[in-house]
Amino acid sequence: MKLNILSKIVGISVFIFFLSCKKDSKINPDFVVYPVDTKNEKIEFFWKDHRNQPLRNIENLKKYVNTKNQNLKFAMNGGMFIENNIPKGLYIENFKTLHPIDTLSGEGNFYLQPNGIFYRTKSNESVIIPTSNFKTDSNIQFATQSGPMLIINGKINPIFQENSGNLHIRNGVGILKNGDPVFVMSKKKINFYHFASFFKSLGCTHALYLDGFVSRAYFPEENWTQVDGDFGVMIGVTTEK
Repeated sequence: MKLNILSKIVGISVFIFFLSCKKDSKINPDFVVYPVDTKNEKIEFFWKDHRNQPLRNIENLKKYVNTKNQNLKFAMNGGMFIENNIPKGLYIENFKTLHPIDTLSGEGNFYLQPNGIFYRTKSNESVIIPTSNFKTDSNIQFATQSGPMLIINGKINPIFQENSGNLHIRNGVGILKNGDPVFVMSKKKINFYHFASFFKSLGCTHALYLDGFVSRAYFPEENWTQVDGDFGVMIGVTTEK
């Protein structure tokens, strides 16, 4: 009898703890975390405005989205770029390839192997794969290339060192077990290993590093509203007004 009462008390406590965690699931003292509800939220990639000029920062993106009668719920820089805010590597927007894929080797984070591509399809699917596995497909609506991959088939990229002193603010994207993407930016400087470890703790099967040092995120529901910056591609989560 006592065992049954104890079991009920434990069960109620676990249920209350679960509700508490669920309510605060997006709040983290060390990371900005935005798991996208792809059934109710729209993900778009942005580079240029109506005048064919790079948007460059989140403030300009907010204004641009408003002209489309949409609300910007979340945004972050969406990949590395070169001079004149041109995307580094593959960039597809609304089914058009605006910058070609980069399969070369070189120096810098972009070329740490394997690098990868995050893309969204017409059927609302989110995919992260190594660049070497990418195949052109007319169903790909948005795509951005960056590197390195953080999580590969559920495992941390083996090139990362746990004790690395290479610390920066970093941002990236992962794919959760339910297939939805989750966007993450560190609030403090962090190395690749520990950044990847956080994606693994979320249960991500794959994750891609987008950029570091210049990283910015806009998440007003969490009182995180960085609207400055100077970027190439940006990724925004929007809803209709």
